[in-house]
Amino acid sequence: MPDPNAASQLLLQHMQSASLVIDPTHDRILHANPACCALLGWPLDELLALRASRLWAHDLGALVTFTEEVQVRGNAWRDGLGLLRRDGERLEVEIDGSRLAHDGATLLGLLIQQRRRLDALRGLAEAERYQRQGLLEWQGVERIFRQFERQNQLILGAAGEGIYGVNRKGETTFVNPAAERILGWRADDLIGHNIHDLIHHHHPDGSTYDGHTCPIYAAFNDGEVHQVADEVFWNKDGKPIPVDYTSTPLRDDGELVGAVVVFRDISERLETERRLRQALSEVQQLKQRLELENAYLQEEIRGEYAQHDLVGRSAAMQQVIHQIELVAPTGANVLITGESGTGKELIARAIHDNSGRSRRPLIRVNCAAVPRELFESEFFGHIRGAFTGALNDRVGRFELADGGTLFLDEVGEIPLELQSKLLRVLQEQQLERVGDNRTRQVDVRVIAATNRDLRQEVRAGRFREDLYFRLNVFPIESAPLRQRPEDIPPLAQHFLSRACRQLNRPEPSLRLADIQRLQAYSWPGNIRELENLIERAVIISPGTRLRLDLPNDNGNDAPSQPPVEQEMRIFTQGEQRRQMRENLIAALTACAGRISGKDGAARLLELKPTTLRSRLESFAIDPRDYRPGRSQPRGYETNQTPR
Repeated sequence: MPDPNAASQLLLQHMQSASLVIDPTHDRILHANPACCALLGWPLDELLALRASRLWAHDLGALVTFTEEVQVRGNAWRDGLGLLRRDGERLEVEIDGSRLAHDGATLLGLLIQQRRRLDALRGLAEAERYQRQGLLEWQGVERIFRQFERQNQLILGAAGEGIYGVNRKGETTFVNPAAERILGWRADDLIGHNIHDLIHHHHPDGSTYDGHTCPIYAAFNDGEVHQVADEVFWNKDGKPIPVDYTSTPLRDDGELVGAVVVFRDISERLETERRLRQALSEVQQLKQRLELENAYLQEEIRGEYAQHDLVGRSAAMQQVIHQIELVAPTGANVLITGESGTGKELIARAIHDNSGRSRRPLIRVNCAAVPRELFESEFFGHIRGAFTGALNDRVGRFELADGGTLFLDEVGEIPLELQSKLLRVLQEQQLERVGDNRTRQVDVRVIAATNRDLRQEVRAGRFREDLYFRLNVFPIESAPLRQRPEDIPPLAQHFLSRACRQLNRPEPSLRLADIQRLQAYSWPGNIRELENLIERAVIISPGTRLRLDLPNDNGNDAPSQPPVEQEMRIFTQGEQRRQMRENLIAALTACAGRISGKDGAARLLELKPTTLRSRLESFAIDPRDYRPGRSQPRGYETNQTPR
């Protein structure tokens, strides 16, 4: 198949009519065929070097008018527009001009014929020949312009945006493939029909979209370009398509004849923006939640329970640790009972830290410290204006504990009228803030603690039986310190080391006699009382000798009097050896089989470790027999203690 471009060049070279292509913007001559060079008397290279205005130097105004007419209408014809030859002679010519677009520039294509007086002497045959020649030449030019039109169609087909044209009646004049794909309509379904009635008839909310308010129609009424964001076109299936579009007016010979609409489907962009807004909202909620949790945890730190490890080797403590291992991995509610000061909160923390909820916070509520009228707000939160003094929205403890654990300390103090609401949250995991009608979903595990006998409270009508059963899924009893004296030595040593570290004091020795005095006391205040006593002893002890100021067991706080010296007794060698052996065993028991170190038996007996080992060998005592042979939940060591 011949090359169309080569054929076009061949046609221009052999045309009898002069052809000329100029760039009016830069006043340049871009092309001239041989007939044009012969007509004007210029060689081609010299003609192309001239300014275009040189050929119309005597009538530049007529040239400018003609050029503007061609650019507006697309083509124009002019008779009597003179040209200057190289020798200065003026030629009277007929010019047919066409607007050409090439590489983004607007060019002017001219066909030039010299005016001739066709007299009768040339005859009709000459006139017909001239006409046939001109027809052939114009057919060649027509092929050139059809090639330009084909290129324009290729551009429209390759465009990613939807493009369609509309005339002043609102009828569709052309539709590109992208518009067909987006709208679901075939071009044949749209061309010749009112496109507003087909794709632009309603607003996004479903209300009717009148044509007289349509920005697309406005473009060929006011002649302005209209850009619209975030509207909808309706596809063939009746579904809305969010679009941005631009409506540009079309003019023919200065008259508005229609508009070209370029639009794009923005569904994906809107979905991305929606997801971004949702993500930002979630980040904001998480930020607010973290701020609330941080404020709560700061309160907890100021409340001085950063130390929450378990200490003890008694059978009662081993039983508690075993129960923690059993219930921690489950989601069951736990009820911890026991006297004040026995470490119920530390048991709750051990359960939480060894559960699947350990990454979320353990939120504590001291039910005995909450005013009766504020219980509901404390548990469930409130909205602004819910009651006098509610100046801002407030998140309750249940929402703070969402995904984690809520520890209800002294749960027996909850008012009876609130217990039903608490039961509902435990059963349904749903709540409403005070003053709000919105139901919020929560995922909270509840651990409750009390020093009351809740079964007796149920019988007395002060505690709901159904709430008691809901809390008492897995009961754990925290034994008082007087029932586990073997836990006193490690607890005392732990509190002594911590108090000296906090008070920046040298650590005194904890002697065997001190331990025996501590074990002989009944400890009505349990572990909390032991901790306070050791801290007070560190404060009042002037040197390395620890002074224990134990209260009397008769109920007053007066320090116990030192024992009255007994009558001097003389021991036999066997009795002395038996006493020494018992003393060594007592020291090993108090120090869990450790010999050296600050918690070792050597320090307790004020002996060198090597000397103590020699004595143990002489008595055939294996210190390993006095080490606790037990397992503990991860993260809890015997050198730590509950509060």
